[in-house]
Amino acid sequence: MDQPRTSHPQRRQRPQAPVSQGPLSPQSALADRPVLYGVRPARPAPLAQVLRRLPAPRLTGLGAGLFAVVTMVLVGFAARLLLDSSAVVYGVLFLPVSALTALWVREADLVTAPIGVPIAFAAGVVPIAGGEGGLGGQVMAVVTALAVHAGWLYGGTLVAGVIASVRKVRRIRRRKRRTGGAGGAVPPAARR
Repeated sequence: MDQPRTSHPQRRQRPQAPVSQGPLSPQSALADRPVLYGVRPARPAPLAQVLRRLPAPRLTGLGAGLFAVVTMVLVGFAARLLLDSSAVVYGVLFLPVSALTALWVREADLVTAPIGVPIAFAAGVVPIAGGEGGLGGQVMAVVTALAVHAGWLYGGTLVAGVIASVRKVRRIRRRKRRTGGAGGAVPPAARR
């Protein structure tokens, strides 16, 4: 007959790292870390450090759309006043605005980024479109500018769509890792 174990296992004491005096540089702080399994933690690249310091606002879907529209209208007026209505400069500046809109929108509102960006392009094209002859002439100039510069419009929408899709896939993977990769399987206790 087996006897139940009455003693509790002893906890092993972990060796304490020596406490150093004085301020540490980032390199010496990494050098003093214990090596786990023969691998030292990797130092972040300088570009990654710079990107971490940048602000990362999380805008709602409406906020991201308003950000894009206001920014593109300002870019349109600046291109009209400073660059003689340069559509190329407007299109080039549309691409980073599209990327920032997709990066700064909340994860719950990711679908709004590729929708709001073309609206912002159309709103910002009004100042550089030109057009004479009243409202009808202005509308025709905007429609013509949208047709002629559709490449920039599609490019910015593609940038926003790709960034939003990558963020969505990363969110799904994080959620699966957090839940243990159950993949939506129902536990046996909940099936009853």
